[in-house]
Amino acid sequence: MLRLLGWLFGFGMFLALGGVAAGAVYLATVSAQLPDYTVLQDYQPPVTTRVHAADGTLLAEYARERRLFQPVETVPPLVVEAFLSAEDKDFFNHNGIAIDGVVRAVRDNVLARLDGNNAIQGGGSSITQQVAKNFLLTSEQTWDRKIQEAILALRIESTFTKNKILELYLNEIFLGLNSYGVAAAALNYFDKALYQLTLPEAAYIAALPKGPNNYHPFRRTEAAIERRNWVIDRMVENGYVSYEEASLAKQEPLNVIPRAAGSQLYSAEYFTEEVRRELAKLYGEDQLYGGGLSVRTTLEPRLQEYARRALMDGLIEFDRGRGFRGPVASVEIGEDWGLAVAAIEPLSDVPEWQLAVVLEVGKNEARIGLRPDDDVDGAVATSRIEGVLSGPEIRWVSQAVQNILNVGDVIYVSQVPGKDGIYTLEQVPEIEGALVAMDPRTGRVLAMVGGFSFAESEFNRATQALRQPGSSFKPIVYAAALDNGYTPASVVLDAPVEVRMGDGSVWRPENYSQEFFGPQTLRRGIERSRNVMTVRLARDIGMPLIADYAQLFGIYDNMQPVLAMALGAGETTALRMTAAYATIANGGRKIVPTLIDRIQDRYGATVFRHDQRLCDGCASQDWHGQGEPRIVDNRPQVLDPMTAYQITSMMEGVVQRGTGTAARALNRPVAGKTGTTNDYKDAWFVGFTPELAVGVYVGYDQPRSMGSSSTGGGMAVPIFTDFMANALQGKPATPFNVPAGMSTAWINPSTGVKAFEGEAAIAEAFKPGTGPNLMTSVIGLDVQAFDAIQREQMMQQQYGGSFRTTRPSGGGTFLDPSLSAPQSLVD
Repeated sequence: MLRLLGWLFGFGMFLALGGVAAGAVYLATVSAQLPDYTVLQDYQPPVTTRVHAADGTLLAEYARERRLFQPVETVPPLVVEAFLSAEDKDFFNHNGIAIDGVVRAVRDNVLARLDGNNAIQGGGSSITQQVAKNFLLTSEQTWDRKIQEAILALRIESTFTKNKILELYLNEIFLGLNSYGVAAAALNYFDKALYQLTLPEAAYIAALPKGPNNYHPFRRTEAAIERRNWVIDRMVENGYVSYEEASLAKQEPLNVIPRAAGSQLYSAEYFTEEVRRELAKLYGEDQLYGGGLSVRTTLEPRLQEYARRALMDGLIEFDRGRGFRGPVASVEIGEDWGLAVAAIEPLSDVPEWQLAVVLEVGKNEARIGLRPDDDVDGAVATSRIEGVLSGPEIRWVSQAVQNILNVGDVIYVSQVPGKDGIYTLEQVPEIEGALVAMDPRTGRVLAMVGGFSFAESEFNRATQALRQPGSSFKPIVYAAALDNGYTPASVVLDAPVEVRMGDGSVWRPENYSQEFFGPQTLRRGIERSRNVMTVRLARDIGMPLIADYAQLFGIYDNMQPVLAMALGAGETTALRMTAAYATIANGGRKIVPTLIDRIQDRYGATVFRHDQRLCDGCASQDWHGQGEPRIVDNRPQVLDPMTAYQITSMMEGVVQRGTGTAARALNRPVAGKTGTTNDYKDAWFVGFTPELAVGVYVGYDQPRSMGSSSTGGGMAVPIFTDFMANALQGKPATPFNVPAGMSTAWINPSTGVKAFEGEAAIAEAFKPGTGPNLMTSVIGLDVQAFDAIQREQMMQQQYGGSFRTTRPSGGGTFLDPSLSAPQSLVD
């Protein structure tokens, strides 16, 4: 018997040793396949990039995984306690493996096998094991993976502190709604920061790791509340909250309000998208969507809303003059008209308007049903609101309502102010445009609107639309002339001119009025936008010089030196034109427009700053009697400050006496220039005050004529004026700064010579060494000097008594093979 027992003991020991050896071999094999867990030390999770306005308003967030990294020290205890109660109550006491969880998991798996279910049952993983799985392993349900998870958990616990492990877990765990980490979940579920979460809210977030879709706040509301309440009960068991607090918390609804993605300021979508493109260009897609950048932009929300409103009103007013084009769509009303109209998506960034369906048409009015809102869960709301579309309130449509609408038509409406339930008809304009507002001292873009609605078209007309600026380019020509010997009182002949092109064709430029006015001062030429004068001036100073200036001002990168370009025949953008005018406004310092002030990385270090000016003395650690720090403007001086003032003064005349007189309503110093291109396809006004430079462009996306009355002065200037009136409201009128050393003299505005007592006169600024002439010198005539009477007699003999001619034979259009389209620029 003893021998038998000894044999059995020996055999048992052999089996045990064999089992141990086999287990050791198995563990060695599994361990050899383990990833390097030490990478967690330097782990940088993908973090959401956030974009803010200049005042701190959140504009947008960009992320593939919406995550905000939250150091564990800043996570509120309530949130930590909720997760410990839900996931691993003994986290701070075990060495990486929760024994009770393992026992529970073994029990569940054994019972599953007895029921014929061979799948690995979940549960039992400690927080450390979940860190190992989420960071280093796959989610496959196999015994090998579970063993690897346990081994990694033990190693992680031996290397990292509990707080570090908890920090990794709370920032990595997926919690639904594309939320990774507790900070993102708090924002995306409740639009709150972590420290603002209540007990039921923290408990619900802690209930989600087991399967966010199983506890979806809208699709599985009851299961979500039940799981949340289970977490609250565990918090009571663990002593984190009282029974009374728990009872009150469990009575609360979920109160989930999903946070919207994309732009958070409805008027700033074009601006925000331009910033997104710039960030992607600077840092690449991975950094944009996972680098955790903090971007402070130049946008002023107040100015942005004024810009959007001004442009929208201008486009709507023009479009209404073209009549009603018909409904947005037509639907079958059926039993529930709300569902029919709800299937059509409205313009999300035009909240002033609502979609509505025509339910009944009467005599010059219609009964309409307003598109029902979507509930928080995305379902169509059950409420149905009706109203009346009143014919007398649709003043821009000449026909009666019953003649333009039918039952089932879907239209845009807006409520008539002060009349509850009464609506007027709206229409999305076909015409488009752009407005850019810039600080002329720094180039910071304070507002940008790239079209009527970003939801309708994401094409940004401020930065992406290449359009001919027309006469708004002329100030660059005149600035080049003033920089090279001309004065505002210099006289250029406004009379027919022929330019023979390289291919033998002849170009005969003409003025907007199709008339000619004889000798004119440079001031008069720019105020009245004389095309022929500009061509003569450009030919005299040379197009290569003008091309250089256009490049210095940033309007074109490589302008063709052909005369048509002097009239704005090239294509550029509203942003570039506004920056060029800002360069003039600030005294000639080069302006590089920017939408971004500063970018910080995830650690707060500044990685980009637009303002590159030097600060002399800012690095001093303490004061030893030295002077105040001094900002050194190291930007290139591309225009003589005196020239900048002269052209500014001349463009003030455009507003006071020329093609931009609508801007006189601002009652403050304003300089600017209109532009209207061939066949009235594009209308421009670019102007500035000492505080703001603003560019406005209006035109169709597929260029076509807007009509013979659609000039820059008639279309763009009112939009500019509307914006400026709001933007500068309450600010005192500021005169333009006159550089030291300039002199002022009174000249005759017709002849350019020094004015005598009793004559019409205008104050003109001159550089040192220059001044008004006593006799007129005319560019474009063989005679160099004559008095006013002799000049008048000569012009009468040569051009007729009024100096005016009919339209030259052959018209004013020419085709230059070096350009892409016929050019006969006007205004």
